[in-house]
Amino acid sequence: MQRSYFQILRSRIAEQRKFIQVLLGPRQVGKTTLVSQLMKAYPKPGYYHSADAVSNATDSWLEQRWQEARLQWKQTGAIDCLLVFDEIQKIPNWSEMVKRLWDEDTRLGNSIKVILLGSSRLLIQQGLTESLAGRFETTYIGHWSYLEMKEAFGWTAEKYVWYGGYPGSASLVENELRWKRYINDSLIETSISKDILMLTRVDKPALMRRLFELGCAYSGQILSFTKMLGQLHDAGNTVTLSHYLRLLDTAGLLAGLEKHAGSQVRSSSPKLQVHNTALMSAQHPGLYADVQARPELWGRWVESSVGAHLINASHADGFALTYWRDGNDEIDFVLERQGVLVGLEVKSGATQKTSGMNAFLKKKKPDKTYLIGQQGIPWQEFLAMNPVSLF
Repeated sequence: MQRSYFQILRSRIAEQRKFIQVLLGPRQVGKTTLVSQLMKAYPKPGYYHSADAVSNATDSWLEQRWQEARLQWKQTGAIDCLLVFDEIQKIPNWSEMVKRLWDEDTRLGNSIKVILLGSSRLLIQQGLTESLAGRFETTYIGHWSYLEMKEAFGWTAEKYVWYGGYPGSASLVENELRWKRYINDSLIETSISKDILMLTRVDKPALMRRLFELGCAYSGQILSFTKMLGQLHDAGNTVTLSHYLRLLDTAGLLAGLEKHAGSQVRSSSPKLQVHNTALMSAQHPGLYADVQARPELWGRWVESSVGAHLINASHADGFALTYWRDGNDEIDFVLERQGVLVGLEVKSGATQKTSGMNAFLKKKKPDKTYLIGQQGIPWQEFLAMNPVSLF
C-alpha cells in the first residue's frame, strides 16, 4: 500500500514523548487494518478493543478495558504497550474518561501508548478540543487515491473515476450490480445509520438521506439551499439542510464547499462535492461503459473525482478548500494554505473557456492558478499528484 500512514504512526509511537494518537477518517478506508499491521510490527504487547462490537459500550466499559490492559501489561514485564480503542465516538463521555485515565497513567509513570480510531470526525474533534487539549496528535486517513488503487489493484485512472477509492469493493467491480449493492448497503447505509443517526440528533432522517442522494446527483455543482428544498419537497428549512450537510461531510460522504469570501458570512449556495465518486456511481442507474460513452455525462465524474481528490487532501494536509463566483464568473476550486492562494479550474471536455479564471486573477490576485484539462494539466496526471505540490 502506497500510504505513508504506517511509517508516520510507527515513528510517532516509537518516540519517547507521550501523546494520544488519534486516527480519523470514513469507514472502510483501512484504519483498523493499519493499526492491526502496526500491532503486529510493534515488539511490545498490544491490546485492541472496538466499541463497534459492543451493543451498549459505556465509559465504564472503556475504563474496565483500560484497567485490564494495565494489569496484563505489567505482568509481561515489558517497558511499554499499545492500547487501541476503535470507533471511540460511540462511547458516551469517552473524552472525559480517556483524560482521567491518561492523566492517571502519566502521574504513575505508566508507559501506555494509546491509539484512538473514529469514523465521525465531528464527534471526535469535539471530544478532543473539550477534554484532551495538549494530549493528542491527529492523523486524517481519507479515501484511497488513484495511485493507491492503481498500485493495489492495477486500476486505470478511468476505472478509478467510476469506482472510486474503496479498497474493500475492488473485488466486486466485475459484477457491477453487486458492486452497487455493496456500496449502497454496506458503506452508505452503514455510515449514515451508525456514524450519524445513532450518535447525533437528526429530526428528519429521511430528509437527510434524500439530501445525500441529491448531493450525489449534483456533485460538482453549486446549488442554493432554497433550490435544494424545492428539489427535496420537504417542509424543512435551510438551517436544517446546512446542519445535515455538515453531518454528511464529517462522515466522509458529502461536502458542501463554501464560497471563497474572506471573512464574510457563510454562503447560502454551497458547491456539492462527494468525498468518493463511488458514491455517485452507486446511486446512478447507468453502468460504467454507458456513462463513459457519453462525454458530457462522463465529464461530471471526472470533475467530481478532481474535487474528491482535493477534499481528501485538504483534511489530511490542512489547507482550506472553497470555490469562487462573482456574477457569471466562476472558478471551480480555491486552495488556501499559510497565506498562499491557488485557483484551480477543471475543464474535462473540449470546451476550454477560461473567463472565470481571468476574472479570478484580476479580482483576487492569487499566487498561482492552474487549468486541469486538455490545455493544462491532464486530469489523469492531476489525480496522481499530491495537491500540496500546487502551493
